[in-house]
Amino acid sequence: MNKQEIIDILSDSAKNDWLFNKADCIRHENVGDEVHLRGLIEFSNICKCQCKYCGLRSPNKKIERYRLSKDEIILTAKNAVNLGYKTIVLQSGEDDYYNTDRMCEIIREIKKNDVALTLSIGEKTFDEYKAFKDAGADRYLLRIETTDKNLYERMHPNASYENRIQCLYNLKSLGYETGTGCLVGLPKQTVESLADDILFFKELDADMVGIGPFIPHEQTPLKDDDKGDFWLALKVMALTRINLPNINIPATTAMETINPNGRIIALNSGANVVMPNVTNQEYRAKYEIYPGKICINDNPEKCRGCIEGKIKAIGRTISKEYGFRNS
Repeated sequence: MNKQEIIDILSDSAKNDWLFNKADCIRHENVGDEVHLRGLIEFSNICKCQCKYCGLRSPNKKIERYRLSKDEIILTAKNAVNLGYKTIVLQSGEDDYYNTDRMCEIIREIKKNDVALTLSIGEKTFDEYKAFKDAGADRYLLRIETTDKNLYERMHPNASYENRIQCLYNLKSLGYETGTGCLVGLPKQTVESLADDILFFKELDADMVGIGPFIPHEQTPLKDDDKGDFWLALKVMALTRINLPNINIPATTAMETINPNGRIIALNSGANVVMPNVTNQEYRAKYEIYPGKICINDNPEKCRGCIEGKIKAIGRTISKEYGFRNS
């Protein structure tokens, strides 16, 4: 699709049913009916960044900070493997305590468990990304959040839009399965910029794309702004599936935070991945990027059983594979 076609669909609610059905058909034809589960470990909520939409931002003094030790991270990953996960996702704020040597030790230990490993730990240098890849990391998730440069710079004080872009291309050049994505509903965001986001995903040839609605957090400068629209976020996700037919697209937790059936609706509208939280309960509520996050009081076993039941109820199956992008 060209930009104007994308804008027209984003702007016309009369096309919603057609769009969601089309995306679901393309998902079925290109990646099948299996759903890939990724076990998510949120191992540190310490962050040096000041992103205006995120509850982990460094100026937030009301959050109780934590970081897991190397042994805690590895044990959590082993427990997730025992629950049947074939991919582990390590996610944190931008916490410099986990330097290259520490991260590489963790990566090597987790990879001994015969799993694919995704990192989501922010902007790093080319050499750091290369060291993680050499240690065994398979995928890297770094969301652009918005490709509108002016909006990006308003949302990310003291950060460089150009460096974000460069990081994504560095990851691609190093052979990572590269993930990105956007927030839908940021203040003063336009459908034109959302169309540009989708076209950027295509240009990058992203291997996985996560789309989520913006949810304002009380301890951020955007606390009084309106939350993003679920259906608009779903449309951006569906259009991403149509334009990148064979990639992996998660039904994001944020979708279900603002719609009780959000992840299932997303799975029926183009998504093929779910990322259940396998972090220990004592830390879940402290990793509050946005408020009201689902499942913060559940243990990993309950999360796994719950989402598996929902997936089977819509006639889909849980994949037993590593879930790499179909080529």
